Amino acid sequence: MNDITLRDALLIMPEIVLAVWASVILTIDLFLPQSKSNHRLMLLLSLIGIVMAMIATLTLAGQNTTAFFGTVIVDNFAVFFKVIFLLAAGLVLLSAENFLERVGENAAEFCGLLLFCTAGLMFMASGYELMTIYLALEVSSLSLAFLAAWNKRELRSSEAGLKFFVLSAVSSGILLFGMALMYGITGSTNLREIGRILTTPTIQAAPLLAMSMLIAGFGFKIAAVPFQMWTPDVYEGAPTPVTAFMSVASKAAGFAVVIRIFDVALGSGAIQAVWSDLFVVLSLLTMTVGNLAALLQTNLKRMLAYSSIAHVGYMLMGLAAASTFGLSSVLFYLLVYAFTNIGAFAVIIVMSRYVEGEDLSQYAGLARRAPLLSFILAICLLSLAGLPPLAGFFSKMYLFWAAAQAGLYITVVWGVLNSAISLYYYARVIKSMYLAEPAAEGQSSVSVGMAPAVSLAAAAIGVLIIGLLSGPFIQAATGAANSIVK
Repeated sequence: MNDITLRDALLIMPEIVLAVWASVILTIDLFLPQSKSNHRLMLLLSLIGIVMAMIATLTLAGQNTTAFFGTVIVDNFAVFFKVIFLLAAGLVLLSAENFLERVGENAAEFCGLLLFCTAGLMFMASGYELMTIYLALEVSSLSLAFLAAWNKRELRSSEAGLKFFVLSAVSSGILLFGMALMYGITGSTNLREIGRILTTPTIQAAPLLAMSMLIAGFGFKIAAVPFQMWTPDVYEGAPTPVTAFMSVASKAAGFAVVIRIFDVALGSGAIQAVWSDLFVVLSLLTMTVGNLAALLQTNLKRMLAYSSIAHVGYMLMGLAAASTFGLSSVLFYLLVYAFTNIGAFAVIIVMSRYVEGEDLSQYAGLARRAPLLSFILAICLLSLAGLPPLAGFFSKMYLFWAAAQAGLYITVVWGVLNSAISLYYYARVIKSMYLAEPAAEGQSSVSVGMAPAVSLAAAAIGVLIIGLLSGPFIQAATGAANSIVK
């Protein structure tokens, strides 16, 4: 192995660690006798792998260099997103201890797939060339499709996996056509080289068509309107730990790729003004459709699915600003969203042992049975609504400030109005937990295991700390945005 190859391998060490560790977990499981306690060992091994990958990721902070002939880049932008992916994977696995116990002998396969998926998402954040991005996208999408259909004996889980797989394949086809057209126009798949060639003062039809296909393909990945149709059914039907991971890590990876491509490859010339205006329209539509549809939901997972669509609309506002300020606001928003959304889903995961389904009526009077769980779910929902002094308030304020600085005043006003609408359906859940009568008398108290308790505590502390001490986190997001903007 020569020096260049070794150097390249070191730059993708976090992904190598996850992939190798996932293989180790699957291999160890082959030689273990079947036991009800195997899931704890698989969980522990998975968390060790995530910690090792996190350490490898943090050692790459401050670098700005490419590897493997320019197909992969390691900069603070990629490191920032890799930290989000690893945090999401760790918190989801911790909250899923009871789910892994029910999975039983297949716990190793579940943990291995989640680690492989996380490695694919990390490659997406580091991709600096179209084919590398596409291959990483397929690795993560196939893993998510299998995970969504995990409960194959349940109709809604099989339906969720099939819908995600089919629609993901269609969107990937559109995306691949757009990438092929971009290659035909520029003769290169390298993002920086594409950006250099497309620096033209006039708008040309072929690049616009390629750009439209890219937006359509990635619009599915981030669940932006009108490409969001899969989200409610898949979020509801998939196992709740998978839904939690999908809602945070997969969405963050989609935004990482969109930011990388549109800022580096399409971030100059006349085409920038076109996609900036297009993102404004998508932002307005996405936040409105997401919030209005969420008003009608009585299933918590479907409500959070539509809520996630609305939050995509807010983040598209930061992309539309087409500035470093706007990009850093999106990164900070994604960090806050990771803690907040996983915290909310972690409560649903714990409650799945005690209630049938995720209907709002099942959570009536929850504060009497599980006051701490109710408190954590309440602060997570209030953070999603954007109330101070929680982290969601500061992330929205920072995002709206960036959009206003770019002159997107109508979008900002519309975002504030949509935030007010969202408060209604979030408050409805809180009202049900604290004021409604329990659905049945004599319900047992809720017991939370050690691992889920750690996940819940981490999410709640993150929501509170990032809100009260947001300065360092905003600086980290700004540093990551600055590393991509040259």
